[in-house]
Amino acid sequence: MEKTVEQALELVIIGGGPAGTAAGVYAARKQLKTILVTESFGGQSVVSADIKNWIGTPSISGTDLADSFKRHLQEYESDWFSIVETKAVSVTEEDGVFIVELANGSTLKTSTILLTTGSTRRKLAVPGADTFEHKGLTYCASCDGPLFADKDVAVIGGGNAGFETAAQLLAYAKSVTLLHRSPAYDKADAITVKKVLSHPNMTGITNAQTSSVFGEMLVQGLSYEKDGVEHTLAVEGIFVEIGLIPSTSIIKDLVSLDSVGRILVDPKTQQSSHTRIWAAGDCTDGLFHQNNIAAGDAVKAIEHIYLTLHT
Repeated sequence: MEKTVEQALELVIIGGGPAGTAAGVYAARKQLKTILVTESFGGQSVVSADIKNWIGTPSISGTDLADSFKRHLQEYESDWFSIVETKAVSVTEEDGVFIVELANGSTLKTSTILLTTGSTRRKLAVPGADTFEHKGLTYCASCDGPLFADKDVAVIGGGNAGFETAAQLLAYAKSVTLLHRSPAYDKADAITVKKVLSHPNMTGITNAQTSSVFGEMLVQGLSYEKDGVEHTLAVEGIFVEIGLIPSTSIIKDLVSLDSVGRILVDPKTQQSSHTRIWAAGDCTDGLFHQNNIAAGDAVKAIEHIYLTLHT
């Protein structure tokens, strides 16, 4: 395939989740010469059956949210703004210009880049986990938690994300049991750990290595090993919080990353260590990762990109 080269772009946005969508809308409204590159729309929430915390929308499915993102962006397609539905495979820099190579054979040249590629949930690699995903096992408490009101549930993971998920679930679940594979909760804030574990409906189990998930049509429980002994736990919901894998490999040679591969950004501007690369959403080292936060951070980034280019 003969490559095509897009000249004179001011901005390339890579990613079509909440951050990328918000960025695209704001870039188009500011008439920044922009192309948004994404394989798909919606981000991680596309798999959720019922999202109840997207501001302004009491209830929406992940697929409907993704469709709304795409429609909103398409409303702004113009001489200034366009969408390319493909994968960005590499980003390099030559003579102060970024070269973005796309899977469709095209090449984009741009002055600035906003990365909104998000991250992927680290999956629970035990028998039954894949079988019961979206059938009682979930990776998003904010999306799916309310579906488990008055039910016994488990959280797998003892870091801050695990304890924050447990705290959220305690508002409506019958009971929450948190399984942590290490002997101590040394990856979570001590104050949060103490507060969550003090709840009467909360149980924490350390040295617990999840070994399987079981059920029939839906999750009925899990098995875990503790001190060489196999145990079972009857639950109707399992929330997995064992970490995220940031999608930053495309840009890792151009910006500073933290120890787990997230892009280090200035929280005031979302600017990375490279003065012409910004990032927003789950691919960054931001303290909290939620759809609404990702969208807000992306808007912040566009405001700063506009000022950088036009003042």
